[in-house]
Order: sequence, then C-alpha cells, then structure tokens
Amino acid sequence: MFDAFKSFVADLTSGDKHPGEFDEDDYRLAAAALLIHAAAIDGNISAAGRDLLHAMLKQRFNLDDEATEKLVEAATAAEHEAVDLYHFTRKLDRSLDEEGRLRLIEMMWQIAFADGRVTEFEDNLIWRAADLLGVSSHERLALRQRVASASKLGANPGAKSGI
Repeated sequence: MFDAFKSFVADLTSGDKHPGEFDEDDYRLAAAALLIHAAAIDGNISAAGRDLLHAMLKQRFNLDDEATEKLVEAATAAEHEAVDLYHFTRKLDRSLDEEGRLRLIEMMWQIAFADGRVTEFEDNLIWRAADLLGVSSHERLALRQRVASASKLGANPGAKSGI
C-alpha cells in the first residue's frame, strides 16, 4: 500500500504529461481554446463546426475520442475564464515555431468557414490572434484565401499537417 502511495506522489511531482491530460500550460489546451472561441464567437457552434473541431483536435494532437473530449471540455472552461487572447497566444508563441503558428491560424480559418461563411467577429478574432502570434497580414490573408478556396471545393487543406 505504501508503494502505491509513493508511486502516486511520484507521478504528481514528476512532471510527466499523459497524452489525455491537459494542464493550464499545455499548448494543446491554448490552441483548442482559441479554436473553440473561433467556433463560438458568432453566437453558436454549428454542428459542422463542432464536428470539424473534434476531428481537427483528434487528428492534430493524435488523441483518441476520450482524450479529445477531455481537451474540448478543458479548453471550453479555459476559454470561458479567459479575459483576453493574450493568455492563450503567449503560451502558443513560446511553444510553436513559425510553421506551427501559421497552421493554427489556418485551423482557425477552417473553423470560421465550417458553416459556409465568415462573420466580421470571426475575421476580427483571427486578425487579432494572428497579430499576437506574429503572423503577418499577408500570411493571414493568404491562409484565408487558401481555406476559402478549399472550402468551396469541399476539401480540408490542412488535414495532413499538424501543429
């Protein structure tokens, strides 16, 4: 019994992260929170947006269904508690290279286009997030155009890449 307790304490203090557990400093939580914010900013999350969000998170972070649901729950709670985007973009800026930041902005555009149109709220959110992540206006607009073109064709341009 004492060995089990010792193991439990060691697990708590070792800092090892399990793939299905997301602490507040986990960049996956920050990325998911930004995507949830993008999906919900226009007042509701469409079924297509919700399905795309789950599929993206599952594929991008190599999660199973249970871990994906845990991430969505944790990110939704974090998004509701956040007072600004900087809380998330600061973590992402430290964790992601330029390519990863571009992929995140692309994912945000994919969520925005999931219901077939982009609102001014979604556009403004992505502009602010891109700015905080150091993604240029040129890159942001190029990603928007690429996602818009792909969504007209029914494709998912970033399906093979991950953050």
